[in-house]
Formats: sequence, C-alpha cells, structure tokens
Amino acid sequence: MKFIETRGNDARHPKSVSFSEAILNPSASFGGLYVPQSLPDVSISFLSEYIYSDYKTLAFAILKAFEIDINDDLINEALDRYDEFDTLNMPVEVKRLEDNIFVSELYHGPTRAFKDIALQPFGVILSSLAKQRGEKYLIMAATSGDTGPATLETFKNRENIKVVCLYPAEGTSDVQRLQMVTEDAPNLKVLGVDGDFDDTQSALKSLLNSDEFKTQLNKKGLKLSAANSVNFGRIIFQIIYHIYSYLDLIRKGKITLGEEIYLIVPSGNFGNALGAYYAKVAGLPIKKILIASNANNILTDFITKGEYDLRNRKLIKTKSPAMDILKSSNVERLLFDKFGAARTKELMEDLDTKEYYKLSKSELSKIQEDFGAVFSSDEEGQRVIAKYALREKNPYLMDPHTATCFKAYEELVEDETPVVVYSTAEWTKFSTTVANALGIEAKNDLEALEKISKKLKLPIPKVVKELFDKKIVHDSIVSKESIKGEILNFI
Repeated sequence: MKFIETRGNDARHPKSVSFSEAILNPSASFGGLYVPQSLPDVSISFLSEYIYSDYKTLAFAILKAFEIDINDDLINEALDRYDEFDTLNMPVEVKRLEDNIFVSELYHGPTRAFKDIALQPFGVILSSLAKQRGEKYLIMAATSGDTGPATLETFKNRENIKVVCLYPAEGTSDVQRLQMVTEDAPNLKVLGVDGDFDDTQSALKSLLNSDEFKTQLNKKGLKLSAANSVNFGRIIFQIIYHIYSYLDLIRKGKITLGEEIYLIVPSGNFGNALGAYYAKVAGLPIKKILIASNANNILTDFITKGEYDLRNRKLIKTKSPAMDILKSSNVERLLFDKFGAARTKELMEDLDTKEYYKLSKSELSKIQEDFGAVFSSDEEGQRVIAKYALREKNPYLMDPHTATCFKAYEELVEDETPVVVYSTAEWTKFSTTVANALGIEAKNDLEALEKISKKLKLPIPKVVKELFDKKIVHDSIVSKESIKGEILNFI
C-alpha cells in the first residue's frame, strides 16, 4: 500500500511513498501529512474470522491487510512488546461499567497511558529500519504528558537513534514529568519548554519542515523523524484497539456481529479519534464517534459549528492536561479524507495565516455523519470520578480524561446502543486531581497516591511508585527560541 499527501504534491517530494518511508520521513509536501491511499476491508467477513483471536493475532492481521512493507519477523518482534503489558495477550482490557457502557482500558503498558499501545511496537519498527539501512535518526516528540514517557521508554538505548522530547514545563502531572526527567539513557534528551503544548508542537512541526535544520543534522550524520501522531506509524496501531474492543463485546455476548456501537473518545490531538474514524470507514460497525473535550473545546466547535477558530483564544490549563490542546494535528487527515487535497491545503493555510477556517454547510454535514461532540468542565469531570469510584456496587476509579466522556454519553447517546468509552490513562498519573474529586486532601502526587490507595484498597503500580526515588537527570527549562540550539548541542 502506498501513502499520499494531505496537501497535494510540491514536485520536490515523491507523489507516493511506502509505509516505511512515511514513518521514517513523516514531513510531506507543503507541511502536510501522509495518509494511506486506501484502507483495507475490516467489515463483517474480516471480523468474523478474528472474533476469538488474541490481540497480537488480530494486530498482525490488520497490519498485513494494510500491506505495509515490513517483514513478518519484524512485525512479530514489534508486537512482542505487548508481552510486557500487565496481562499476557491482552494489552487492552474492556470492562463493563453500566448495562450498556463499557470502558476500554488502554493504559496497561509500562508508562500507564494509551500512547504505549502505539509507541512500544512503533519504536521497534522505526529503530530496526534505521539499523537495516545503516542510517541514524533524531526522533523528536512534543508531549502534553503521555507521548513523551512512551517515546522515551520505547527508544531508550536503541542503536542508531537519538531522541529529543519537548514538554510544557507547567503542563503535566508530577508522575508524567518524573517519567520523563528521570530517564537516564545516553541517547535521550528531555527539555521542559516555557510555554504550553501548542508551543511545543509548533516548535516540532517547524523543525520537521525546516530544510536548514535538516541540513545541520545531515552534517552530523542524522536524519529527522517524529514520534508524535503526525507520524502515521502511530495512527496505524491506534486503529487496532477499536476493532479489538468491538470484537470483545461480541465475545462477552453484549452485541452480535454487525450490530452498531457508539465510541466515546477523549480527544486532544485527534489521533485516537482518527483511528476510530479509519476503523469505521474500513467497515467496523460504528454508529457514531463522540468526541469528548475539556474547556479547550475547539474540537466541539469544529464538529458542531464547522469552525476552527484560534483567534483571540488562549489555552486553558485544566485538570485533564493531556487534552489541553488547541491545534489538533490529525484533524487534517480527516479533512483530506472528506474533502481532498486541494480543499485541505486551503483550509490548513487559512488556519496557519488567519488562525481560522469555516466549513460550508455541506462539508459540516459530512463531518457530522460520523462525529458528535461535547465538552466537559473540570467540575463535571470531578463529579463523574466521585460517582463511579464511591458507588457501592461495581466501584470504578478513572482518570480525569476518561471522566470527560460521560457528558457525551448523557447528551448524545439517544438509545440503548452499546457504548465503548476509551480510558486513555491510569488514575495514578493524575492522582492529585483524583484525590480532590474524592474529597481527599493531598499536597502532591505521592501523598495523593498513598491516600487513594489506602481509601479504595487499590495497589499503586511499582513503576509509578519507584519514580519518586529516582534521580532527576533532565532539569533544563528552555524558551521556545532556544529549542533548536539545545538540540544541536545535544547531538
């Protein structure tokens, strides 16, 4: 399968590339992104064949259906990273919350967030390709808190790879920050940025598209790639767990093959939601994908009004910081799939130059065929956390990002159609916020973890508890303007 460009071709890039080229060199013409030329068919006949398959078997089949130019041995080696998750052969766990509400837990990997599902195998593939080609790469990642730890975990100590991870200095939880700044592998560099996630993501995109920066890297024998979801190597793995969750409901006897379900996705950069959309287009019986946002409700405006408006809008720091994003990169891939390259280029250039674009009524109608959206306040999320954690029967503790999903359920699900809510992080990564929701006073994450664990009789994962005794290795906080210089000094 070939990959093409969301904004058309500039005559300097190839008109289409292989999967391996798309993940090694994710920058496309005019600052666009790579997307698959077509999607495989994962409708009823495919689904019926894999109802009783374990996760790795299903993942292998989907990757092969994409006809990626990666050999079977490397695919299997990459998928073996799932063996390090909590439960063998089950990196994703689907649990019943209400009669027709199920939570798909995506956080059972080494960094306790859904980014592990994509990044652990992705890192194996990219680093192996680099070694096979005798090439060395600088991998850049901008994070709102979860991509960074997962990227550092998958690439640490890998040959032919250096990693620079950018995070907003005041925009993560203590656990998220510690997961990054305590990583001590010599091929890793972590930089706190004096700004928000959009600042770090803008810096990453600017460097990815900078010929001058690439030339400077080339002089040092390095090529440039990215671990953010601008890289389709991330997205392809995010399609799989939507299909797995659907099949798990069949196995549990909650739906029959072909029955539609709702998906509710807490979304910031739109990668998780895009994976759901691609699964729907490929044939998965999804009635609608409901996007849950926090107070940074730009995706709500986009889906309900057809407007993407950054004018006079400032990022709001919330209790669900991984969703504190205004520039959602993967919306571009949705625009391309719906409206083509020329219109996508026009819209994205308007966003870059005018900080605004508006869809026509017919275009908005096409978006709303597949999506609905609402946003939830911190206070609403806190009430949801307390409601489920403190109930007598079947108590369930969730993180603040998962909690944003329940307003979407209340307002947008109009019937008894089964619903899958995606839980993107374990509660341990946001323990101070969770403690506050439960009426527990705590000064910091460690105190919150211990008090919640005692109150609810829940274990604290060893990988989380150990963070507080680790040495801080990366303590640099830099301005946006200093990022490039810091990277060049590191390499």
